[in-house]
Amino acid sequence: MITVSVTKVTHFCRFCHRNSDHASPVHTPGPYPQPERAERAGRAHCGDAVLVLIEELAESRDGVLTAAEAVRGGLTAWQIRHRVRSGQWVKLHPGVYLVGRRAPDQRAQARAAVAWAGAGAVASGLTAAWWWGLRDWAPAAAEVTVPRARSPHRRAGVVLRRRNLDPVDLVVLRGLPVTALPLTVLDAAAALGHDSGRPLVDRALQRRVAFAGLHAAYCRVFGQYGSPWLGRVLRQAADGACSHAERVLHRLLWQTRIGGWVANHRVVLSGIEYWIDIAFVAHRLAIEVDGWAWHSDVDRFAHDRRRQNTLVLAGWTVLRFTWHDLTSRPKAVITQIRAAIAVSVP
Repeated sequence: MITVSVTKVTHFCRFCHRNSDHASPVHTPGPYPQPERAERAGRAHCGDAVLVLIEELAESRDGVLTAAEAVRGGLTAWQIRHRVRSGQWVKLHPGVYLVGRRAPDQRAQARAAVAWAGAGAVASGLTAAWWWGLRDWAPAAAEVTVPRARSPHRRAGVVLRRRNLDPVDLVVLRGLPVTALPLTVLDAAAALGHDSGRPLVDRALQRRVAFAGLHAAYCRVFGQYGSPWLGRVLRQAADGACSHAERVLHRLLWQTRIGGWVANHRVVLSGIEYWIDIAFVAHRLAIEVDGWAWHSDVDRFAHDRRRQNTLVLAGWTVLRFTWHDLTSRPKAVITQIRAAIAVSVP
């Protein structure tokens, strides 16, 4: 007759990594060896805790978990395969899973692509631009940059780019390795081309990055193999205008030989610092330009209105022109500027 007795034994549990007093079988000769019985008891004690920790880790990453992380968390390869076969986990890429019965969203797809690409991989290009909030939607295929020394196989749903990046161009944003904002702006602008890329650069300069940061990123990466179009965009931005709309007005003033103005003029009124897009200081004439990004920024809209009211109360004349004004009716713009100068003789 085979007998099995159960006693309380305090020992270190390799599953939950702490001292435990859960029941550990002590047997007289039986059909199973002692190590197997101990392992089964350990799993019964802390298996649920292990799964909770793993699921919490995955949840913090939009449900994405790698096989290596699952094994470090206490699961075996057999348990991982069982969860995939049962539909509890979804295999997104080799060694990368979506935990829970859910459909992978864009955030999960981006995280999974970077996790699959391995060490040194970062989200880049339009994927990074979306992650940074520069665009409202992610590209159909996640764009990932890996070091030149690595060459992962092609994978559906992932666009790989091999290049070595300076550490200053690498950050972690909401738990995902991505290219830093200045490099992301340049990458995305290059991918979008002239029509959509230039407005993206303008919006970034108006609200998100300084020109010096963009130029430094260009010199570190794009300068290595050349990007003539982006180089021209940055040279135009270096003239002191924060948007392409302002540069268009600068060009109109030069072409019509209207002088006596300065770009981005600083004034201090009632102890508050303001910047005027174009100022004819001697005439106390301020010209404000509303570029592509102006309508989408509520905070900026309110700030511009407060600034305009303060300037008017301080004796300035303020003219506002939109991108449409500058490109569709430039003669009318120049006529109004000349008229304002004429009635405000210094």
